[in-house]
Amino acid sequence: MSDLNELLQHRFFGNPLSDWAIALCAFLVTFTVLPLVRSYVARQARHQAGESHSVPVELVLRLIPRTSRLFLWIVAIKAAESLLELPASVHRALTVLVLVVVWLQIGLWAMATVNFLLDRQRRRRGEQDTGFVSSLAVINFIAGLGIWTLVALLALDNLGINITALVAGLGIGGIAIALAVQTILGDLLASLSITLDKPFTVGDNVVVDDCSGQVEHIGIKSTRIRSVNGEQIIMSNADLLRSRLRNFGRMEERRGLMTIGIAYETPREKIEQVAGIIEEVIRTRPGIRFERCHFKELGAYALNFEAVFFVLQPKLDALLEAQHHINLGILRAFESRGIELAYPTQKLLLEQAGRPAAA
Repeated sequence: MSDLNELLQHRFFGNPLSDWAIALCAFLVTFTVLPLVRSYVARQARHQAGESHSVPVELVLRLIPRTSRLFLWIVAIKAAESLLELPASVHRALTVLVLVVVWLQIGLWAMATVNFLLDRQRRRRGEQDTGFVSSLAVINFIAGLGIWTLVALLALDNLGINITALVAGLGIGGIAIALAVQTILGDLLASLSITLDKPFTVGDNVVVDDCSGQVEHIGIKSTRIRSVNGEQIIMSNADLLRSRLRNFGRMEERRGLMTIGIAYETPREKIEQVAGIIEEVIRTRPGIRFERCHFKELGAYALNFEAVFFVLQPKLDALLEAQHHINLGILRAFESRGIELAYPTQKLLLEQAGRPAAA
């Protein structure tokens, strides 16, 4: 027994062997218990994925699986180191390592919290809110940039580095970089503006200048549009905001405009019936709201009637289908009543032997 006591009191790197044994036990216990707790919580979170919890509980269940194994190593090493008296250089090195890893883990937790809040908002709004879904990548990028910049500055400050001069230098350097990459920054700010203002979202049919198509993706620098001809059009976000954009995805109904020319030879009593015939044909078509029909003008070769109606669906196919059936209905109605449609004609008057003659 005395030999064992002497062995335990033997000093190794300035600490009795008994202290080393206790520190080793603390390291093993800490590094064993913490991973088991993390694994258990992660397993419970997967099993209870469909159940509802309060916001703090859900956040804790999200953060614990995001705890890195390196952080658990550092916690175990710090627990063991607190039981020993180590040289100042070793203690300083461990302190630096602990600070770096702790702030790295704080950054991971902060990013997990942002993702949790964004995911919660996405579930609340539903997948139908394509504007918010398409803006998640931009919000996540900006939040990550801010979080990791703040984490790096705080870590340097805890390490004893004067960050005042560093921040001032970053400000001056930031101005120089901003001037050098102002186009990229302009696209980034435009992307943020699109995210917040939502002039269009993924899935909207838009027309920009001479380009028309459906928005496929809204990125940090550019937006991709699938053209009606099939090719993909890539436009920078800044150019999109500077352009006059027509968003057909926000339409609730589509307006149809028809101009119908009646021959001049049509009897007056039949001309008076034309507006009512057109209105009757349009009103009998389901899913259409009749607006007006008027004898608009005496054209060059026809009596022109103008009719306006609205299709109660925003899709272009619905408008074309409605126009198809309305045109057929008008032709049938005119044919049954003996009303002729006009076509381009021209009368030439010739004067011969002192009297006019028509040909």
